[in-house]
Amino acid sequence: MNLLGGLRVVTIALNLPGPAACARLRELGAGVTKVEPPTGDPFEQYCPSWYRRLHEGMAIERVDLKSVMGRARLADLLLESDLFVTAQRPSALLRLGLSPDMLTAKYRRLCHVAITGHPAPEEELPGHDLTYLAVHGLLSPPAMPATLYADMAGAERAVSTALALVIARDRDGRGVHAQAPLEDGARALAQPLHEGLTAPGTLLGGGLAGYNLYATRTGWIAVAALEPHFADNLARALGLERLETAVLRERFATNSAENWESWARERDLPLVALRNPSNESPS
Repeated sequence: MNLLGGLRVVTIALNLPGPAACARLRELGAGVTKVEPPTGDPFEQYCPSWYRRLHEGMAIERVDLKSVMGRARLADLLLESDLFVTAQRPSALLRLGLSPDMLTAKYRRLCHVAITGHPAPEEELPGHDLTYLAVHGLLSPPAMPATLYADMAGAERAVSTALALVIARDRDGRGVHAQAPLEDGARALAQPLHEGLTAPGTLLGGGLAGYNLYATRTGWIAVAALEPHFADNLARALGLERLETAVLRERFATNSAENWESWARERDLPLVALRNPSNESPS
């Protein structure tokens, strides 16, 4: 898609959320230049294959922003850009001469989305995905999260914030600054839990037979027959009067997860096999 063709983005954001947000902007047609330190982005060492995919189509420059020449190069890039994406704490941006006030004074039309960890006034607090999830009750020890929920949700929120800034800039001609805290992504993800939808035993937390996880002969399945017509069709297909958790546990244990998924597809039922390395039924 070339929806953002002509939009020029510069980013100094390292690790995952910033590059993920900029990759999405690039997918939508924006031109992205990423400025990395001379040693590169640490994420390239953590996950080289994903790093390469995220940065496809981006221009990468290695620049020492602590040097006069490095800051001059970044200034040249910003003068020609519409959007600046950062993921450093405010104090670090201030030391680099890139605080919101400094940017506004020097680049009248430049929009700036600052990906932070926590929202103001606690944006200086250190943190990462795991701690943002912990704050909002999204961890279930001892299991670690299956993915980086706050980072990825935060990246999408950064994209929407960036686009809103550009729209606002185009209305009055002046660049705008806004933060996109990763903790806000975790907060949004936690809202169904805090509203009582997904807490253990509630409607979507295992209390509904038609919306649950079931062990099969080999592997697990996810059943999402939430709407009445899906629940009725599932019960009818299984020869049951109604869906009951104990009965479904017994019935689904008679076949494999893959076979149940094929069976469900033939009947237009929302049931899939869990796809992960630990998809094994308890002995």
